[in-house]
Amino acid sequence: MTVPFLEPFRIKVVEPIKMTTKAERVAILKSAHNNLFKVPAEDVFIDLLTDSGTNAMSDRQWSAMMLGDESYAGAKSFLKFEKAVADILGFPHVLPTHQGRAAEGMLFGTLVKPGQYVPNNRHFDTTQANIAEIGAYPVDLVVPEAEDSAIDLPFKGNMDLERLEAFINEVGAENIPMGMITITNNSAAGQPVSMGNIRQTGEIYHKYGIPFFIDACRFAENAWFIKQRDQDYAKKSIHEIVREMFSYADGCTMSAKKDAIVNIGGFIGLRDEELKLRIAQKLIIHEGFITYGGLAGRDLEAVAQGLYEGIDPDYLNYRESHTRYLGEVLEAAGMAVYKPTGGHAVYVDAGVTLPHIPPSQFPGAALANALYIEGGVRTVEIGSLMFGHDDPDTGEPVYAPNELLRFAIPRRVYTRSHLDYVGKVAKELMKNTDSIRGLKITWQPELLRHFLAELEWV
Repeated sequence: MTVPFLEPFRIKVVEPIKMTTKAERVAILKSAHNNLFKVPAEDVFIDLLTDSGTNAMSDRQWSAMMLGDESYAGAKSFLKFEKAVADILGFPHVLPTHQGRAAEGMLFGTLVKPGQYVPNNRHFDTTQANIAEIGAYPVDLVVPEAEDSAIDLPFKGNMDLERLEAFINEVGAENIPMGMITITNNSAAGQPVSMGNIRQTGEIYHKYGIPFFIDACRFAENAWFIKQRDQDYAKKSIHEIVREMFSYADGCTMSAKKDAIVNIGGFIGLRDEELKLRIAQKLIIHEGFITYGGLAGRDLEAVAQGLYEGIDPDYLNYRESHTRYLGEVLEAAGMAVYKPTGGHAVYVDAGVTLPHIPPSQFPGAALANALYIEGGVRTVEIGSLMFGHDDPDTGEPVYAPNELLRFAIPRRVYTRSHLDYVGKVAKELMKNTDSIRGLKITWQPELLRHFLAELEWV
């Protein structure tokens, strides 16, 4: 019997969390320059900033860590990790890294040159920044339905295939050293990508001789949605679906801090041994030897075990139901919830929820700060603070397609009671949204400004 919502685990270890007063939170946020990334974790009651590395590991993962082989080269723990990646994803070659953005940096640094283009359904922030730092151009080609937060469709994370092929013909395949697709599509409200779209994306890239890579950090959740929403895959196992998804790609980058349910780790999966050796030279300089890549042996053990736990159907059923419940709670509180809810997070359309705040004043960040002040709940803006920029030709501001606020749920960490509390905070806040002011930037770095920016209330 598959239980639709109950946690398929028992809790063995707990961590105390404390509640601050509203006056304390106002002062804390002020000292953090109105940037929730700068708020100390001990001053957060419910932390939904990210699901990356914030997971609770299982007893089997902790047990596996005790077997960690810390040999510098050829450790047994690497061989176990390598075998798990090959079994689950189907890639015969793997290079471990300390996390996903390092995997991106190693891959892009090997393949991408200044002035070239890397298309994707939609790049996330670090992926985009890793490409931009090289002097290349990240290009987003998600289907237009992704920009409509109200429409409820099964695969709003898909690549726009017509635009992809048109783009390749426009700039020339010789100027595209690699192509990507992100599953699930985090920047597009965590929406999944269909199997047919993954296959056709790969076919288009390969038609023009372009290597195809998958950003795989939430691959298991994407496979679950395919099983639930595509009748052709209803009777297939998650493992079978995963193997097919990756069969269309030449490789992948992955932050294991998501669907491998660990606190640190990542990797590059590859079919081409020659490319592996090219990347390996860069990896040894920046991350470590090719059989540990910036990780301890115990971390490799935890990732290997976590990859199997991440594709367990009972866990995935619970995970989606847990997230969907938070969406229902936030919608009942009066927030404009992006439809349908994703697997790792609920996204609220802050532009619709706070229509009096223009994109230039970052409604997502304003709503995030108001939630923290109201009840100590930390979330993250996925909008124009994160993705906005000035047009390089005109200097005019370019805003994100959606002003979203992400409620990312750490895996196996919070119970239904915690989600109910978040709903109560949201409901209280929605009683007086007109009092929420916008924000303006007083200082920002050149790249990934949302992490370090300083802001003031307008």
